[in-house]
Amino acid sequence: MTAPRQEGGRTPRGPAVAVVFDLDGLMFDTEALFHRVAGVVLGRRGKSFTHEMMQAMLGRRAAEAIPALLKLAGLDESPEDLLAETRSLFHEEMDSAVHPTPGLFHLLDVLDRRGLPLAVATSSGRSYAERLLGGHGLRGRFHQLLTAEDVTQGKPHPEIYRKAAARLGVEPRDMLALEDSPAGISAVRAAGAI
Repeated sequence: MTAPRQEGGRTPRGPAVAVVFDLDGLMFDTEALFHRVAGVVLGRRGKSFTHEMMQAMLGRRAAEAIPALLKLAGLDESPEDLLAETRSLFHEEMDSAVHPTPGLFHLLDVLDRRGLPLAVATSSGRSYAERLLGGHGLRGRFHQLLTAEDVTQGKPHPEIYRKAAARLGVEPRDMLALEDSPAGISAVRAAGAI
């Protein structure tokens, strides 16, 4: 006997047994600060930061995002130098300007009561993610933290979500992944997560 099929030929799934969160833009309002910082950095070069640039960078690791920004801005300079300048400005303000999104603590409380293992899967670096989570008393609420250093291919590649499932001891199809960027959503779908 085969499992019943849903419309479109997919097998229906049961309830999720683990939940994975993206970090920037979903758990924390980092995008407004980044937009402001990128505007300053490009303004120093006589350029403007655009919506198109932001969309090209969302959800991606710095190794992919900064070259995309340089190309769209028409700049010919070192990605490392631009990244260092951007990070310096961002980090000066992040502790006071970045806040958890409304409802985050309530959602985590609900998931804790259900006993679901939780993870963070971010395209950001580990030290940044640790600082952001730790600064808001959230690091201990997650069983796993996966960052840019844990993967060889960034989102939209599914590697980070496949690794998150493996570390949580579940199949990707049984894991709910919460994302807010096109690159992240593509990674979730490609990994076979919910």
